[in-house]
Amino acid sequence: MLAAYVESADRTEPLAALRVGERPEPQPAEGWAVVEVEAASLNRHDLWSLAGVGLPAERMPMILGTDAAGRVGDRPVIVHAVIASDGWSGDETLDPKRTLLSELHQGTMAGFVTVPERNLVDRPDWLSAEQASCLPTAWLTAYRMLTHDSGLSAGDTVLIQGASGGVASAATVLAGALGLRAWVTGSSEAKRAAALERGADAAFEPGTRLPERVDAVIETVGEATWAHSLRSLRPGGTIVCAGATSGFNPPAELNRVFFQQLRVIGSTMGTIEEFGGLLALLERTGVRPVIDRVLPLADAAEGFAAMAQGTLDGKIVIRP
Repeated sequence: MLAAYVESADRTEPLAALRVGERPEPQPAEGWAVVEVEAASLNRHDLWSLAGVGLPAERMPMILGTDAAGRVGDRPVIVHAVIASDGWSGDETLDPKRTLLSELHQGTMAGFVTVPERNLVDRPDWLSAEQASCLPTAWLTAYRMLTHDSGLSAGDTVLIQGASGGVASAATVLAGALGLRAWVTGSSEAKRAAALERGADAAFEPGTRLPERVDAVIETVGEATWAHSLRSLRPGGTIVCAGATSGFNPPAELNRVFFQQLRVIGSTMGTIEEFGGLLALLERTGVRPVIDRVLPLADAAEGFAAMAQGTLDGKIVIRP
């Protein structure tokens, strides 16, 4: 089967490590199912894999991709990407041995993928395969950040840093659906305009002093925006951090954290129960994932390059 995979990582030029070619079809273990993939979406995690981050050489070749929508027989499904270890119960994101697809087990960017049967979510008929493939990582992460982690209530104001990324664009749409006032930052006029079109209440250049301090910040950028995030919070406010695309070592400014009694909350993915809550919200409000483009698997390199360069608005979807 045709697949996008990494055979040998390249830390200096991750895109050079991408391969698109034939790989063996998967064979399911007991309690696992084979999903015929109809659509898979790209995530920053895939770029890390090409660089070998969290993916040692002994696990390669590794098919990329954490997210997928497809079918098991006649059953339309979405793949929940968080794979809990055997015997784990409770919040699977807190399992110290949990993995994502394409870390320990082969990923979704292929004609078929095997996943635990417990990770299959029924795909409703009002959601296309392309839309559904955007949900498991970016949209579920954004949903958990806004609901489980932020302490926000309807009417509160949230700042979303870097509005064009997968999690940030999802958070912008979901914030409106949850009754929040969404302010965003974007590095270009086009990105700020796109955020306003998808429902942001205001859009600012990075680092701009805001009209007032916000109740929470959705932070996935890291070093480049961290100081602005801290300074934009009201006393007692919350930064929810789920990524650091610009770097992992921002200035701590601990004096501001304790003087202002700020909360810094880490967030990773979401549970299968929260996945159900996300689907219910989409059905109730009619909001849908923001898709930048849909590409055939043979042209996956175009999507990876756009993600690496930041020249995208929303999610890139691959159809095998």
